[in-house]
This record gives sequence, C-alpha cells and structure tokens, in this order.
Amino acid sequence: MARTDLPENIAEEIRNRVFNESGFMKLTQVVRGRGGTFRVSLRPVVIKDENKYQGEMTEDGRTQVKNFDLDGARAGLEEMLGQTGPRELHLITASGDLHVRITKKGKALISRSGRMARKVDARQGHDRVKRQPLTAFDAVPLLKTLGIADADGNIRASMRGKYDQVNEFLRIIDATIAAKPEKTLNIVDCGCGRAYLTLAVYFYLTVVRGFDVKVCGIDKQADVIATARAMADALDVSDRVIFVEGTLADSDVPFDPDMVLSLHAYDTATDEALARGIEWKCRYLLCAPCCQHELHKSLKVGGPMRAVLRHGILRERLADLLTDTFRAQILRVLGFRVQVMEFVSADATTRNILLRAEFSVKPGQQAAVSEYLELRDFWEVTPWLETRLADLMGKYLDHYQRGEARNPS
Repeated sequence: MARTDLPENIAEEIRNRVFNESGFMKLTQVVRGRGGTFRVSLRPVVIKDENKYQGEMTEDGRTQVKNFDLDGARAGLEEMLGQTGPRELHLITASGDLHVRITKKGKALISRSGRMARKVDARQGHDRVKRQPLTAFDAVPLLKTLGIADADGNIRASMRGKYDQVNEFLRIIDATIAAKPEKTLNIVDCGCGRAYLTLAVYFYLTVVRGFDVKVCGIDKQADVIATARAMADALDVSDRVIFVEGTLADSDVPFDPDMVLSLHAYDTATDEALARGIEWKCRYLLCAPCCQHELHKSLKVGGPMRAVLRHGILRERLADLLTDTFRAQILRVLGFRVQVMEFVSADATTRNILLRAEFSVKPGQQAAVSEYLELRDFWEVTPWLETRLADLMGKYLDHYQRGEARNPS
C-alpha cells in the first residue's frame, strides 16, 4: 500500500508559517472516507487580551470547539500533520495560501497562491464581535429559546452553522426590502421546521427595522409545530407569529402574504413553496433549496452529455444546477426578476444556493419564454415546477409556440 504521509518539508513549512509567521490566519484539514467527512481547523484568537489558538472539529454533523495555549496548539498541529490517508490541507496566511492534497495512492499534490499582502486583524477571534443581524439587538432570549445559545447566552458550537445561516438569510431579507415604501410585511415560512428562521425574522424586522410584521410557519410534522408554538408562547409573540400544521399544498394562511421564505425544504418542497408564493401573489420569494432528486431521475444518459451523466456524482450535481436554473427561468417567465446567489459560506452548509425573486415585470416576456423552452427541449425534460403550475405556465408557453408556428423562421 502506498504511503500517505505528508512530505516532511511541507510539514515543516506549515509548522513554521503557523507559529513563526505573524500573518497566520487559518489551517484546515479535511479527511474524506467511507465513514464520512472529518474537518479540523486551527486559527489564532484573542480571548480576554490573551493570544490563544482555537481548534474546531466537525464530524458526523457535530462540531466541537476548544481553545489552546501555545503548547496545546503545537500538540494539536502535530496530530493534524501526523494524520494518514487521503486528505486535503489548506493553509491561509497574510502572505499567501498553500493547498496540499494527498491522493489515495499517496501522492502529494501541492499548489500555492501568488504573493499576497492581506490585512490581518490582530484581535481576531472571540473578542471581536462580527456585525451580524442577530447582534443588532438583544437576541439572547430568542437564541436561548431556540436552543442556538446555551444558558450563558453563548452560541453553541454545534449550532454555529445554523446561526450563520439565519444571519445571512436576514441580511438578504434586509437588502430585499430596502426599497419597500411601507413598513408592513406579511411573511410565510414554508417548511419552517424548528422555526429558527421564522422567529428570528419576526424579531429582527420588528425590533431593528421597525416593521409591522406577521409571520406564519407551515410544517407537516405535528411535534415540530407543537414545539414552535411553545417557543412563540414563551417569547410572548404567539399573536403575531403563528404556526400551521399541514402540507404546503393544502395549508392556508390567515393573511395575504408579501413574502415566502424556504430554507432547505426537501426536494420538490422548494418547488411547492415557490408555487404557493406565486399563487398567493407574493412580491418576494426567497428560497434556499435542499436535496433535489426529481430531475435526476429524468435525465437521459445518451447524447452528447453521456460522458457527464454516466458518473453518479456528476449527474447529481448537474441535476442540482439544472433544477435551480429551471426554477429561476420559470420565475422569469412569470414576471419575477431573479438572482441566484450564494447566501452563506460553504463551511456553514454545502447547500448554500439561494433564489431571490421579486415580482416586478410583465409575465410572459418573449425572451424569458424562449430561453426556457430551449433549455427544456435540449434536455428533453419537464421540470416538476412547470407541471405544478401547468395552467399558468401553459398560457405563456402556448401563446409563444402559437406565435412561432405562425411565423416560422
């Protein structure tokens, strides 16, 4: 079996740049194996005016954070460098980056960035509070109730990813409604789950932005809805933040929504959230999709794309990209301006694509319909969202195709 040790000259370079280079920012190692993915990182922090190092370990979705003095950090680094097996290391410093990938055959593939001159905050870490929407007001009671913060009000290490996701979603909502003339907003959170986003949206928009807000969370799981209602009661907002048990397709809301939110609704549940938002005549749609399997099953292996589609992981990623492309294009056909964006770092979640749409143009514009039909016909598929909105989409697609028939090129 091939050795998979890190070359000693690279290990020594990493040691030197971590502990002797003033611009050290972060070292991350990712090990991928049959048992899953293990990620560990080391970075400098300042805690109560003392220089420390913070280690963060993530495995099986669980994250642990521990702070070290210099000796502890050296020991931790040696443990990282002594790891064997296929893995990747990424060193970030003010002067430049070093990336090392150890293959299954034990080969070290090394790449370096060009010379850099990054600015480094000498007081990075715990003592430097990042300006986040949830730090713009006293969110501790909310975060404790949600279980994101512990009894002392500190963000739980295992909830850091969720905390970051909610903050970034709030930023996007903030930017989306920046030009809204009236300070009223009725919001539906589709597939609300444990209501992290549902309740955070209400408190941020009312306390920080001064909006008059009503929020309705919908989820089909009875126990989840019961928990969400109990949290709304505990926070004394149950008259303004309500929860409905049921499927998205069958549930009604007690107001006319202005905005639909969907954070990682599974597979076609994202499409259902978009469809309900359209049927409710919402102005704003903000959806971050999760796993997507419907289109994956429909893609044909033959043709010029067979080289891509024969590989499972490539087929899956292509299906994800195509699904979101079709969604964006359908929204364009129906009169929305659409932006497809990354809403959070991939470190927080790999499902970091968000569709932001605002109804602002006349539906059925020829360019949008033409692009959609060309894409759909090239792949020889019918997206689930088109089927779900068959009556509405059919009106614009049929009108365009009749026009094409009358005016053949």
